[in-house]
Amino acid sequence: MEHPIFKVEKQDYLQLIKIWEESVRATHDFLPEKEIHELKPLILNNYFDAVLLRCSKNIKGEIIGFIGVAENKIEMLFISPDAQGHGVGSALCQYAIKYLKVTKVDVNEQNHRAREFYKKMGFNVINRSELDEQGKPYPILNMKMEA
Repeated sequence: MEHPIFKVEKQDYLQLIKIWEESVRATHDFLPEKEIHELKPLILNNYFDAVLLRCSKNIKGEIIGFIGVAENKIEMLFISPDAQGHGVGSALCQYAIKYLKVTKVDVNEQNHRAREFYKKMGFNVINRSELDEQGKPYPILNMKMEA
């Protein structure tokens, strides 16, 4: 199935944050509720504006997944739990690699599905940090595309 990619408008942010939260709850079982609540306003009010956003929509025109890219790096990729495993993430990732010249991504070490997904997309672990960007004890794997 083909997954066309669309630009994200500011008015889409509430849809994006809903997908972000549903996706995080489905894939980041290591993240306490308190931290999801702390991250949500940061994502909505700061992080969305800091990246180039693209999305995929279902046949009804509803956003079902999105990717955020900055400086050749995937900063966020979240797919609605209902749409996971149907090629949406792959389509967004391939678009970012081809058109946005993405070569890097950081992934939570505890998010095994994401790690395997990025490996399948051609990324390899080049470094590991004990702490995430907020200084929390969630190890991060820095991954890079093979040249």
